[in-house]
Amino acid sequence: MATNNKPKLIEIKPPKDIWVGASDAPVSLVEFGDYESEACAKAHEIVKKILETYEGRVKFNFRHFPLTQVHQRAQKAAEASVGAAQEGKFWEMHNLLFAHRTQLGSISLREYAREAGAMDKNFLPKLVDSLYGWTVRNDLLEGLDKGIRDIPAFFINNEAYTGKLSLPGLTKAIDDALASCKKKSPVKQRA
Repeated sequence: MATNNKPKLIEIKPPKDIWVGASDAPVSLVEFGDYESEACAKAHEIVKKILETYEGRVKFNFRHFPLTQVHQRAQKAAEASVGAAQEGKFWEMHNLLFAHRTQLGSISLREYAREAGAMDKNFLPKLVDSLYGWTVRNDLLEGLDKGIRDIPAFFINNEAYTGKLSLPGLTKAIDDALASCKKKSPVKQRA
């Protein structure tokens, strides 16, 4: 009797595929950030308000850009969010990481994952083994390719947002993007 000794492949959903908001929203808002960054924590509060205000019209994607020279725990925090995302708990974990951004040790990350609803018993070993590390590195490399040097960095419909990071500033840019989408939509004419 032959046995199949092939190792089980683990399919990992990368951060670029994890969106919050309606999948058919006309405006995409992408942020490159770091969970230990105070500026990113402030941006997180702005993003939550944007998603509430523009429900159904804006979808959000968080990409990892850990500044490990200054934020030694940002890499593992990013990996932890990817781990939670594998169980559909990205947004819950994302919120917890920003809420506890000064307490991001491995044991704390495991506790936040549980609080977020991630039930993987191997969460901590996967974190220690950097199972999701490559996904964070891919985000970082993509960010560098896009010219990012500081965080948070935002893109609205693939265009870099260069305005002041504020709720009014992002709101105006999103309103402009929505108006642009309406102009590009074909208008049906009656015969």
